[in-house]
Amino acid sequence: MHRRTRRTLLTVAAVLALLAVAVFLRSKAPPEAARLLPESDGIIYIDLKPIRVFFHKDLKPPKPVPEYQQFIDATGIDWERDLDQAAIALHRMDNPNGPNGPVAYSMVLVGRLTGKKLNAWLESHAASREEYAGKTIYNIPSESRTVRIAQIGYDMLAISNTPTPEQIHSIIDRHRSAALPFAGSSLLEKHFRDVPLLSMAWGVGQLGLPFNESGAISIFGFELPLPYDATIVASVSPVLPVPGKLGTLRLKVEEIAPNETEAFSQAASLDALVVLARGFTAPLGDNSANNALKALLKDANVAQHHNRVVVTATLPVGFLASVAQ
Repeated sequence: MHRRTRRTLLTVAAVLALLAVAVFLRSKAPPEAARLLPESDGIIYIDLKPIRVFFHKDLKPPKPVPEYQQFIDATGIDWERDLDQAAIALHRMDNPNGPNGPVAYSMVLVGRLTGKKLNAWLESHAASREEYAGKTIYNIPSESRTVRIAQIGYDMLAISNTPTPEQIHSIIDRHRSAALPFAGSSLLEKHFRDVPLLSMAWGVGQLGLPFNESGAISIFGFELPLPYDATIVASVSPVLPVPGKLGTLRLKVEEIAPNETEAFSQAASLDALVVLARGFTAPLGDNSANNALKALLKDANVAQHHNRVVVTATLPVGFLASVAQ
């Protein structure tokens, strides 16, 4: 009897150990929404749930414009209230002057986003439909493009405006194997390990694609000394001095340069640009947008680590709220 009890205890301990390992591996894995994305040139992910928790007193959603209010009434979905996570894949277009411009998108959205009302809205707006792997893909015209939308789970939408349905097909295929914690695109497999733990928002890959102006990245009116197709790892994570209470936000942006010499040159150029930008923004008026930009530049620091250019900044707790206003 004693031997049987010991065997039982050993079995329970082994099962608990395996569960602990599984939970640990899951915590290190990319979010499911990001794992579902197809192959791409860049990935952006944002988790809105902690942002709502920390900033619910500061965030004041603007009054919906009539067209958006009509969408809310028809579908029962308010993105500002119901969207919890968004994972976006960036696809560089061969023809930047085509209908998609320089970049097309594929997205996986998570939240209270499905239901009969949304299904009816999709039915009424779709020019055509496609049945793929048990899912209905709605093809909705948008200017000179086609936006493809599919409800892939009870709380998930897949959306893509790429020229072909290949990308949304890939999302649906990946959804069937989503239980694998380290599945995902090659870009995610290569660079997610560089994303700091507990990041509320992050991006990897060629994140400059949407900000491309004449072959350079332009943000807040400043042209960065980086090529638009540079490989970048960016993140925003909370700094929690007291458990459960948000202190500040930590912004970290890394550019992976071809070599150390190039990294040294780009770090020097970025550092000079930060100093110049501080001077330009110092006399700007006192409003939410200007204050957000000043806060971003105030503690920005540029450093070089081997072939990486690392930019860090500490942002005040109200930064996201001021940007959203």
